[in-house]
Amino acid sequence: MTTIVITWIANSLAIYAVAYLMRGVDVASFRDALLAGALLSIVNALVKPIVVVLTLPLTIVTLGLFYFVVTAFCLWLTAQLAPGFMLHGFLTTIVASILISIISAVLHSALKRVADA
Repeated sequence: MTTIVITWIANSLAIYAVAYLMRGVDVASFRDALLAGALLSIVNALVKPIVVVLTLPLTIVTLGLFYFVVTAFCLWLTAQLAPGFMLHGFLTTIVASILISIISAVLHSALKRVADA
């Protein structure tokens, strides 16, 4: 249960940080970032594995680079489902998905260490 909450908080904070850092990523409020973080966690848990398996041949042919597009698709889907969270442009979505993944991983690691202590 704590892993789910940690993932949700890490995704929410990462979305909020990227919206602050990047033009083209808009979050109306922190409450909307929390909702988008929850939806991103659900999309990454349910939709992403299916899309990864379906696009595996293309990912292999591109030596793994297509995985960035899959991650961007999951972020785009989250933006379509979450009111108050908007992405403007394909390149912005790819860069934002990479930044959100990196920031979320760092935050997840730090929060997990704090929760285990």
